[in-house]
Amino acid sequence: MIVAPDLPILPCRIDGGIKLFELKAEPVAQELLPGIWMEGWGYNGSIPGPLIVVRTGDDVIIRVENRLPVPTSVHWHGLDVPNTMDGVPGIEPTPLIQPGQRYDYRFQIRNRPGTHMYHSHVDVVRQLSSGLGGMLVIMDPNEKGIAHDYVYMLQQFRLLGLSKGELKQGRYRIDPYSDGFNFFTMNGRCFPHVRPMIAKEGDKVRIRLGSIGMNVHPMHLHGHQFQLTAMDGNKLFPGSRPLMNTIGVASGETRDIEFVADNPGRWPFHCHIPHHNANNFTSQVGGMFTFIHY
Repeated sequence: MIVAPDLPILPCRIDGGIKLFELKAEPVAQELLPGIWMEGWGYNGSIPGPLIVVRTGDDVIIRVENRLPVPTSVHWHGLDVPNTMDGVPGIEPTPLIQPGQRYDYRFQIRNRPGTHMYHSHVDVVRQLSSGLGGMLVIMDPNEKGIAHDYVYMLQQFRLLGLSKGELKQGRYRIDPYSDGFNFFTMNGRCFPHVRPMIAKEGDKVRIRLGSIGMNVHPMHLHGHQFQLTAMDGNKLFPGSRPLMNTIGVASGETRDIEFVADNPGRWPFHCHIPHHNANNFTSQVGGMFTFIHY
């Protein structure tokens, strides 16, 4: 079963054999930590947006409604779609979605099963840094052996109104033009305000990671070695899967890792850059950090 901890899966309905998804780009207040809210832009009420799950061969319509005060688009990052559906207005023959308007992105899923993303491709400094992104996974209906399949989008934000080292409940706007980030998230939350991964001893676990932000995130798993099994939505051949315990995820990349839960405990999984493990440079563990428990 695929799960994006702390995020919903976007529902769809079948209309004439076509899977219809509805995605709303809109202002969002996201609770990073209890009582600490980030005011940004997201999809369907969350930053990042909901997980989209499809299969190879699906005919899909993703109906995007723009509730933002500015024009936007959606790019299907890593998907082989027609040029008119790729979501880069001004470069491609694909539309700019004006405020109050909507557009139907219609295409067939041609890629093999794998991990991908979606995000705005208009005024990207402002819109991506404000939160407009999400994960998209093409599932393999015939796959066997994976007991737990977890999906994470890694993001970073600069919140205004807090001094370095200060955590105070309230609502804070994002500064999308700053590269001095003070909050680092996995699926839109900071540790300890996260839902941990769970497993049973002997389970095979997959973790899918994606990033559209500025920083590279070296993600480290304690107590286990994992195999890198896919890069950018493309599976690696079994003989080409390195054994690792830290994997870097740069902007625009997705990475899939797999391991066997064979060392019971409560094991951290986190970005290894020190201040990415903190909430606004405080001394307690926070930021881009979660754990697996079994």
